[in-house]
Amino acid sequence: MHKINYQQLLDNALKSVVKEALIYAQYNGLGDDAGFFITFKTRAPGVVLPDFLRMRYPDTMTIVLQYSYNNLNVSDTEFGVQLTFDGRPFFIRVPFSALVEFKDPTTEFMLSFQSRAQAPEQKTNNIELPLEEKPDTVPDDKRIVSLDEFRKKRNL
Repeated sequence: MHKINYQQLLDNALKSVVKEALIYAQYNGLGDDAGFFITFKTRAPGVVLPDFLRMRYPDTMTIVLQYSYNNLNVSDTEFGVQLTFDGRPFFIRVPFSALVEFKDPTTEFMLSFQSRAQAPEQKTNNIELPLEEKPDTVPDDKRIVSLDEFRKKRNL
């Protein structure tokens, strides 16, 4: 007989609170000093993050949605947001299954989530990525440019 995994049921219910808070922020914005501190597993399935951030934060990362964020999009299974790192905007995507912690310090509200031993089954993503980095489709040999083509030809 299978046992009911109450911890997983509780985590899923609490993650729906995070989802609703993010949906509220998506449509209404955050108040003057309000902000969300969201910690997630950087290597969890479905996380889209620039490689330099994944190298800097190999296990977990905390992002802050407060003054400077754009394009917050929330779906049933994940959220995406544009944040600035090293002076450049990047769009990241975080499945709710990757969440470790959610805080709203202005209300002293915090949720912590159990990390699962096995990754949950991934569903299709419903978020459009306006700034998603597309992989280069140009073959390597077409990227090589000879400088001779640009040099002025001299008559010798």
